[in-house]
Amino acid sequence: MAQTQNQLTLAEFLALPESDVTYELLEGEAVPKMSPKRFHSALQRTLLLIIYQWCQGQGEVYPEWAIALKCRGEDWVPAPDLTYISYQRLPAEVMKDEACPIPPELAIEIISPGQTFGQLAQKATDYLEAGILRVWVVDAQARSITVFYPDAPPQIYTQAVLMTDSLFEGLKITPQQVFGEARLPEGS
Repeated sequence: MAQTQNQLTLAEFLALPESDVTYELLEGEAVPKMSPKRFHSALQRTLLLIIYQWCQGQGEVYPEWAIALKCRGEDWVPAPDLTYISYQRLPAEVMKDEACPIPPELAIEIISPGQTFGQLAQKATDYLEAGILRVWVVDAQARSITVFYPDAPPQIYTQAVLMTDSLFEGLKITPQQVFGEARLPEGS
């Protein structure tokens, strides 16, 4: 599927046929996401498993689930690498095969080759302005996880520094754990 010349509405974007490529709606265009490489996929899998184990009974974590949001007044449908949403925001019994209809608590983006931290920091700001409560930007090169907050400056976590957050009570994670379990070589 190629990018379109005409502006897509939210309904038109959501009605596009499924394909092997993940698209995001940005400024009325279907924009393909970067194709993940091995290290990106390893980090995504590791974080998915850690968060999945933690969130049992309190919410769900999904890879590449589109979210219907607004960005600068326009429809925006990003597909974060991972999304966590609690049952308080989206009850377990609400089970429709559609884009996430409300902002989740957490969006995680993993920097891919060809992307910059600055690009994902801007995307994190857009997520926060759209109502997502936390955004993690994972940087394999720096071996860091930067947490963005709606009401505080971002915080960078590295090595064995424990990431805790009252929003995710009981989730205890360190970048060292994440990068170690993903089995990424140093300097990747």
